[in-house]
Amino acid sequence: MSTYFPKAGEIQKKWFVVDASGQVLGRLATEVAKVLTGKSKPVYTPYEDVGDFVVVVNAEKISVTGSKESDKVYRRHTGYPGGLKTISYSDLQKKNPEKVILEAVSGMLPKNKLRSVYLKKLKIYAGTDHPHQAQQPEPLSLRS
Repeated sequence: MSTYFPKAGEIQKKWFVVDASGQVLGRLATEVAKVLTGKSKPVYTPYEDVGDFVVVVNAEKISVTGSKESDKVYRRHTGYPGGLKTISYSDLQKKNPEKVILEAVSGMLPKNKLRSVYLKKLKIYAGTDHPHQAQQPEPLSLRS
């Protein structure tokens, strides 16, 4: 018996919408990463993009557990000597709430060439409105 490999034309891409209000950041990110990669599908293949699109709304209302509100720090480097830039979670949440979810989901995706492909299928919005009504996204039920 040979192993089944899905062809590019056979893969059905669906759209899901997730309401992030009241959700815990890490738990939301794991479920979103699972849908983006397609691990919840029976045709999952690690070297092919078989995942679905995800629209996250209410990114500004996400929560974190413990003391991460004040202790969590995001770091990046400019590439120049002494160019380490840091920003706390609370400051980034006020300034750019979409970036918080993007960083969390990005960290849970595989570190290979498919990561950028998966991240292009993730759409994040701070409020409740999004321009993807034409795709008829289904609500994604998250484990509680």
